Amino acid sequence: MISFLKGRVLDLELDGVTIDVLGVGYDVSCSSNTIAHLTNAKEAQLWIHTHVREDVILLCGFSTKAEKQLFQSLLKVNGIGPKMALKILSGTSLERLIQMIEDKDAKGLSQLPKVGKKIAEQMILTLKGKLVIDESAGPRPMGARQEITSALVNLGFRLADVDRALAQMEDLSDVEEGIKRGLAALSSL
Repeated sequence: MISFLKGRVLDLELDGVTIDVLGVGYDVSCSSNTIAHLTNAKEAQLWIHTHVREDVILLCGFSTKAEKQLFQSLLKVNGIGPKMALKILSGTSLERLIQMIEDKDAKGLSQLPKVGKKIAEQMILTLKGKLVIDESAGPRPMGARQEITSALVNLGFRLADVDRALAQMEDLSDVEEGIKRGLAALSSL
């Protein structure tokens, strides 16, 4: 199982990249968010999800661990495979996608590529309350940490920055105190 690749960018396309890792070229499918991150890059460092079926091995790459975690969460939804999950991630930011799921915004979700009303409702049913993405520990159940994260993201901070700041804090059981501590940590970045 391949979980991370670091190497020279050989070819960059709209939906993927070819990476040379010690003389071996890996064809990696990516979301438009990751492709944008790789534009003009000579070297790529990607978190990899290896999808194996009887007829194909598909490598899906992500510039952040949070995007990989959200991709893997999307795969848990009935009717969503790896290619569709990449299209969904390409349609919006991670923060916005999580917010639409938490807000039960089926109409907004159905505006994403390849997502109809039935898939949007299935996404909400499967993922609502389970999607706080933490760079160090993966998705966590709903709780005070999620409320703190949501509040800080709604104040305009990037999810990756919020996750990084909160990962360094212990005892985030009090939401109000957690928001104050998060604001202090984020303002010093």
